[in-house]
Amino acid sequence: MTLQDLATWAGRLKTTPKMPILFLGHGSPMNALSNNEFTKSWQTLGTSLPKPTAILSISAHWETLGTEVTAMKKPRTIYDFYNFPEKLYQMEYPAPGDPELAREICDLVDMTTLELDHAWGLDHGTWCVLKFLYPDADIPVLQLSLDKLRSPQYHYDLGRALSKLRERGVLIMGSGNIVHNLRMLDRNLPHEGFEWADEAKARMVEMIKMHDHRSLIDFENQGEAFRLAIPTDEHFLPLLYILGLETKEDEHFIFNDKSVTGSLAMTSVLIG
Repeated sequence: MTLQDLATWAGRLKTTPKMPILFLGHGSPMNALSNNEFTKSWQTLGTSLPKPTAILSISAHWETLGTEVTAMKKPRTIYDFYNFPEKLYQMEYPAPGDPELAREICDLVDMTTLELDHAWGLDHGTWCVLKFLYPDADIPVLQLSLDKLRSPQYHYDLGRALSKLRERGVLIMGSGNIVHNLRMLDRNLPHEGFEWADEAKARMVEMIKMHDHRSLIDFENQGEAFRLAIPTDEHFLPLLYILGLETKEDEHFIFNDKSVTGSLAMTSVLIG
């Protein structure tokens, strides 16, 4: 995959009636300070995709009891990481919120009750990628939380319940990592993955391509490689939202499909 391939594939989506959907492997917060192959792909997407009316981000870094959606006019930039360079804490992503859209999302979903949030903001799973996609920060951004007591099926079904937003030009973006095991990171393997990580990544990508959502929802029963790849589910669940939004007419474009530091995968998926 080249950046030109990504730009061409994303560019053709400007003529489709529904907004595409996106899962991004966001990796380390240090990507926000980097000019690497991953951040370049995010920049390419931002200039190639149709410009959204708003962005709804499902980030791995906002877990709650219940499901919440941010509803403030000016969401704050959240620095939910520790012991990083001071320059990272000086960054801001001053995108506006959209309280009216937040209320409409609550009304749209009837499978569960969504609560309005006025305290959270934009965590690094959201702003570290959006600063490359849409650096002007001129598009309203909302976040949807992950209810940590709910099943994978719930998250998938909730994604499906948001489908009408695509028809309104809302970009729904999941941000996490399909392989995410921080306890096993190896800084001596900056551009490689452990054998189990590469196995899990390859199997997940094949399941995505084959529309095998059932196996991905049932990730806990897919064997040892999956168990190591997903020791906790918060970085994997945003993918299920995006798959829940997929329709029969949609196609996939897999990019950034690489392992880093042994136990992380930057694999990303554009669907439209």
